[in-house]
Amino acid sequence: MKISELAKATNVTAKTIRYYEQVNLLLPAKRSESGYRHYDKKDIATLVFIRRCRELNIPIINIKRLLDVQNNPNDSCAFIDEMIQNQLIRIQEAQKELAMLEKSLASLASSCNNHTVEGCSILHQLQSP
Repeated sequence: MKISELAKATNVTAKTIRYYEQVNLLLPAKRSESGYRHYDKKDIATLVFIRRCRELNIPIINIKRLLDVQNNPNDSCAFIDEMIQNQLIRIQEAQKELAMLEKSLASLASSCNNHTVEGCSILHQLQSP
C-alpha cells in the first residue's frame, strides 16, 4: 500500500509517517521504481502501536525501546512495567502542575472588576514582583 493508504488505515498523517521513518521508529519503506513508498500489514501494526504510545505521551526514545524489546519475546517485561509506571508518575505530576495553573488562572480571572486597561488588576498582578 502507498503512504496515503497507510495514513488512512492507521489515522496517522503521511507527514508523521515520514517523520517516524526519519527518526527510525518505522523501518524505511520499500520503494517502487517510480519512487513511491510501499508498506505492508506489518507496518500497519507497528504504526498503530506507535500512535497508541504517542497518545499515552510516551517519549520517542521509550517507544524505540518498546519496539526493540518485542524482538525478544522470552525476556522479562520488567523494563516495560517500570517505563509505564514512570510515565504514570510523570502524568500525575503534570496533572498537579496543571491544577495549580488552573487555580492561579481562576484567581486572576475573578480578580478584575475594572473596565479599562489602566485599572486592570490582572495586568497589575502579572507585573508585580
